[in-house]
Amino acid sequence: MSGGVEGFGSTTWWGFSPALDLAAVAPTPECSNILVVGSGDLRHVLMTLAHSTKPLHFYVAESSLELLARHMLFLTLASEPLDQLGLQERSELFLELYGNTLVRHQTSQWLSEKANRLIRMVTDLDYQKETLPMLDLSLLKFKERDMLEGIFKFWRLQDAATFDISKHWESRLRHHLGTRYDSRSGVFDWDYHMKLHEMAEIVSSREYQGWRESGVAFQLRDDAPYQYSNRTLASGLITMKGGERVARRGYWGDIVNSPYLALGLESDNKDLFHKTNSKHTKGSVDVSVWNAQWLLGRLSGVDTSRATWERNCLLSGRLMMMMVVIASRY
Repeated sequence: MSGGVEGFGSTTWWGFSPALDLAAVAPTPECSNILVVGSGDLRHVLMTLAHSTKPLHFYVAESSLELLARHMLFLTLASEPLDQLGLQERSELFLELYGNTLVRHQTSQWLSEKANRLIRMVTDLDYQKETLPMLDLSLLKFKERDMLEGIFKFWRLQDAATFDISKHWESRLRHHLGTRYDSRSGVFDWDYHMKLHEMAEIVSSREYQGWRESGVAFQLRDDAPYQYSNRTLASGLITMKGGERVARRGYWGDIVNSPYLALGLESDNKDLFHKTNSKHTKGSVDVSVWNAQWLLGRLSGVDTSRATWERNCLLSGRLMMMMVVIASRY
């Protein structure tokens, strides 16, 4: 995209390729041990689990603790009982928190409530093993667990004055585009038609340009405004100011590719890719919604045509989809 790799950001909140079933790449008859390094999100893990019929161990290494915090959040979301969180609302929460700078009020409230639960998990491993037994945090250092606690405490806050992601998004755009900022609509259109459309034609121009302008990829409800900052997309970066190194919190992720590349390009539902007069009748948002519902449905046991998540991974009373965190830096 325009401006080189700077627009990719320093924190990879989402992947730039579709989700893969990792177990299908190198199938084994027994329990598989899979190392995932620097993926930025859980798309490969969730896709692999959704297709799996055998126990799996995932060893996950990420470049920042903010990414591990999001992994924990999405695992918590996926494991919520269906009688407490239905599939549609679960999918909407997932997509909003995954790829939107701005979320609904109820999403912000849900995040704040779950942050309290996540704080207890990282400060009480016995509680974590009881509440989210598929996750193993034992290899994290005490300092890293303390930092995770700080991240989750930040997520609890809902005061816009402490973190206005829209201002951070605008600042990133201004820095990235420079003198082209005032004509950014034309830049977005050029990026779409000259770069993105060729490899991801299911992504519509309206979807892409809307995301480039605001950072909101999934606006799924018309009856509620998207106006609360998604604090899970906040991270720190060391910058130079007055010749000194200064730590700054902001939005330091992707501003040129979009989260559509991870969830909105491929799907088992081929009806989503139907064309009329050589144009797609559906967009990447539709594909992402279907994929999110399918993945979370499979993990929640909604699809009874295959074994459920727990039945697939259960071994000796333990969920054996072990997210063993082996590093927060690599």
